Amino acid sequence: MALDERARHELFLRLEEVLGPESAETLMEMMPPVGWADVATKRDLDALEQRMDLRFEAMDHRFEAIDHRFEAMEQCFESMDRRFDATGHQIEAMEHKLLATFRGELLTTVSTQTKTLMLAHLGAVLSTATLAFAAARLA
Repeated sequence: MALDERARHELFLRLEEVLGPESAETLMEMMPPVGWADVATKRDLDALEQRMDLRFEAMDHRFEAIDHRFEAMEQCFESMDRRFDATGHQIEAMEHKLLATFRGELLTTVSTQTKTLMLAHLGAVLSTATLAFAAARLA
C-alpha cells in the first residue's frame, strides 16, 4: 500500500479524534514524510561510511602512486640537467681546443708566409743589387 497525502490526512484526523489535536500533531511530526523504506538507518550510514572509507583509501593509494611518478620524473629531470651541464662543459672545452688549434695554425701560417715574403724580398733585392753591380761593371 503506497502512502499518499490523503492517507496521511485521514490518519491525522483519526488520531485527532482519539488523542486530541496537540498529541496528534506531535505524533504526525515524528512520522517521516515518506515511507519507512526511504529512511536511512544507522546500519545504512555505517555501510556508507565503510564504502566511502574504501574509496578514500583507494584514492590515497592513487595519489601515492602519482607522487612516486612525480618523484621519478623529477629524478629524470635532474639527471637530464646534469647531462646538459656536462654537455655544456664539453662543448666549452671543445671550443677552447678549437680556438687554440686555430690560433696555432694561424700563427704558423702567418709566420711561414712572413718568412717566405721576407726571403722573396731579400732575393729580389739581391738580384737587383747584382744586376746593378753587373751593369756598373759593364759600363
